[in-house]
Amino acid sequence: MEGYELPAEEKALLTHELLNQEYKPLKLEPRRSHMHELISTMLSHRTNHADEEKAFYTMLERFGDWEGIMNAPFEELADAISTTRYPGQKAPQIQQTLRIIKEERGELNIDFLEDMPVEEAIAWLTRLPGVGLKTATLVLLFNFKKPVLPVDTHVFRVSQRVGMIGAKVTANKAHDILLSMLPKDALVLFNFHKHLLKHGQKVCTWSYPKCEKCVLNGICNYYHDVRAKGIDRAA
Repeated sequence: MEGYELPAEEKALLTHELLNQEYKPLKLEPRRSHMHELISTMLSHRTNHADEEKAFYTMLERFGDWEGIMNAPFEELADAISTTRYPGQKAPQIQQTLRIIKEERGELNIDFLEDMPVEEAIAWLTRLPGVGLKTATLVLLFNFKKPVLPVDTHVFRVSQRVGMIGAKVTANKAHDILLSMLPKDALVLFNFHKHLLKHGQKVCTWSYPKCEKCVLNGICNYYHDVRAKGIDRAA
C-alpha cells in the first residue's frame, strides 16, 4: 500500500511521528496565567500574535487589572485593543466574560477548571461570549494539560491535505475526528497541535505549499493528487 493510501488513523499517528522528528518534541508548560491565556486567545481571533500581544498589554496598562478592564468604558476598551480585528465586538465579549466569571465564581480566575471533567470544562467555557471550541480547547490543553486538541486554520489545512479529515469536515468536527485518532495524552496532543501549526506556517502554507521539501509528502493526498501530477495550484 502506498503511503497516501494509508487509513486516516495511521496517517495521524505517522504525521505526529514525522513532525516530532522534524521539529523536535516540546515540553508542555503553561506560557502564561490561566486568565491571560483565555483573554489573549479571545483577542487573537483573526489577529496575528504581535497585534494580539500589543492589544493585551495596552489594555492592561490602561485599566490596571481584570476589575479595571471589566468596568472600563466600552469605547475606551475597544480603543485599547484596536490593534486586533473586530475590537468593537471583542471589547463587550471580554467584559461580559469577566462579569460571568466574577458572578459565578466570586473572583476573576478560572483555576477551578483544573478539577472539572473535560466535557464539563468545554461546556462551561463555550458558554462564555466569544469563546468557541478552539479557544476552550487551547486554554484547557495549554494551561490545564487536559487531553483535548485545538484545531486552528493551520492544523485544519494540513490535516485535510494529508487526508486525515475529509474535504467537507468542519473545524469543530475535525476536533472530534482527530482526537479520536490520537492517544488521549496531553503531551502528544500538544505536540501534534504545535507541530502542525508550525508546519502550516512554514511549509504547508495556504498558497504555494512547499511540497517538495515536506516530510509528509509520502503520505499526503494533496501531494499525490495535485503536486506530483504537475498541477500548479494552491490548496
